[in-house]
Amino acid sequence: MTPTPPRSPSSHLVLERPMASSEPPTWHGAVWVGAVDVREVPEGDLAVPLLAADGHRTARLLVRDGTAPRGFVDLPVTDGAVDAGALRTAVAALPAAAHPPVPARLPRTSVVLCTRDRADQLVDALRSVLALDHPDLEVVVVDNAPSDDATRRLVTAPGTDPRVRYVLEPTPGLSSARNAGVRAARGEVVAFTDDDVVVDPGWLRAVASGFARGEDVVCVSGLVASGELRTPAQRWFDERVTWSRNLTPRVFRLAAPPADRPLFPFSVGDYGTGANFAVRRDALLALGGFDEALGVGTLTGGGEDIDLFARVVLSGAALAVEPSALVWHRHRADVAALRTQAVGYGTGLGAWLTKTALRPRTLGMALLRAPGALRHLLAGPTGPAEVGTDGAARPVAVPAAGDAVFDREVAAVRGVELRAVLRGVGRYARSWWAVRARTAARRRPS
Repeated sequence: MTPTPPRSPSSHLVLERPMASSEPPTWHGAVWVGAVDVREVPEGDLAVPLLAADGHRTARLLVRDGTAPRGFVDLPVTDGAVDAGALRTAVAALPAAAHPPVPARLPRTSVVLCTRDRADQLVDALRSVLALDHPDLEVVVVDNAPSDDATRRLVTAPGTDPRVRYVLEPTPGLSSARNAGVRAARGEVVAFTDDDVVVDPGWLRAVASGFARGEDVVCVSGLVASGELRTPAQRWFDERVTWSRNLTPRVFRLAAPPADRPLFPFSVGDYGTGANFAVRRDALLALGGFDEALGVGTLTGGGEDIDLFARVVLSGAALAVEPSALVWHRHRADVAALRTQAVGYGTGLGAWLTKTALRPRTLGMALLRAPGALRHLLAGPTGPAEVGTDGAARPVAVPAAGDAVFDREVAAVRGVELRAVLRGVGRYARSWWAVRARTAARRRPS
C-alpha cells in the first residue's frame, strides 16, 4: 500500500473570519468567508489555516493588495485550511489592484449608526467602528422608535467610549433616524453604516481616499462584502446583489455620462448601498437631507439610499465608488427574512420611481431610459439576474440548495419583489402625505 504523504506544514499565516456566527453551518454548501493580503501569501507547498472552519468545504477570500481589493477567489477547504499554492495560482489570475489616492488630510468624521431593537447585533458593529484607524472620529448611535431601552443601556453604560453619543429619534423610519444623526453630527463628513455590519479597520481612511478623487466629490460609497455565507438564503442573496462585488473604482458625474451605463443617472445599483457611504455634511444639508417618506420603518419600506445617491448626481456633484472602503455585511439567513427584505426593496424601488416620475426634469430623463429599466425589472420571477453594460438582463448562477422546498420558495422571491414595486406607487403617496402632516403639526404653535 502506498503510504500517505505527510501533510505540508502550516504557514505562519492564519486567516480569520470578519464576522463570527452564532452557530456552525448545517448546510453542505456553506462558504467560509475571509480576506487575505497578497503580500502575506506564503511561498511553497503549505497549508494556510482558517479559524472556525468546521462545516465549511469552500472558502471565499477577498484578495487585497494593502487596502485595494483585487477580487474574490473560491478555494476548497481541506482539514480546515486552504492550499497556499492554489491560492497563489488563483491570485495570479486576478487583475492588478487599483490603488486609491492618498488623501491630503483626514477630515473630522461622524459615523452615524442607526438601529432599532437590535442591541445584540449593534455590539459587534459598534466595536468595529471604535477600532477604526482614524484620528478624529465620533460615533452617533441613533435609536429609532425603540420598543425597549436595551440600546440606550448599551450605549450609555458606564465606561462607554467617550466618542460615542446616544440620540433617540421617536419617529419611525430610517430617513428620520439618519436626519437626526446628521443634525447631531459635528464632523465635516458624515459616514453611515448599519447595525448588521463589521467595518474594516481602514474604512474611514479609504472613504477619505474616495473624496480625494475630485474636488467635486460630495458622496463616497464603498464595498459591502458578504460577511457570512452559512445558509443557502445568504448565498442566494450574495449572488443576486451587485454591491457585494463592486470592485471597480468609479466617479459618477452628470456632466460626463458613462458610456457603459445606459440607465445613468438612474443606474442605482452602481452607486452602492446604504450600509456603506459617506457624505459631506454641508452638501447633505443643502440637498435637504434624506427624504422621510422613504426608508425602512415607513410605508415605503426602503429607497432612501438610492434616492440620495441619485439626487447627489442630479445636483451636478460627483459620487465616488471607492471599493477599498470595506464593510462586511450579514445577510438574512432564511427565506422568510429574504421575503420580507424583498418586499422592502421592491416597495422602496417603486416609491422612488414614483417620486422620480412626479418631477418633470427627472421624468423626462427617465422616459428616455425606460426600455432598459423595464428589461431590468422584468429580468424574471424565477431567479436573480444582473444587467449587462448593454442594459440586457442575464441570469446569474444560483447555488443549488439540495432542498426542493427551499428552491421553490426562493424562486418566488423575485416575483414578490416585482409585485412590491407596483405597491410602492401608492405607498409613496401615502407616506409623503404623512410626512407633510407631521411637519405641519410640528410648526403649529402649541
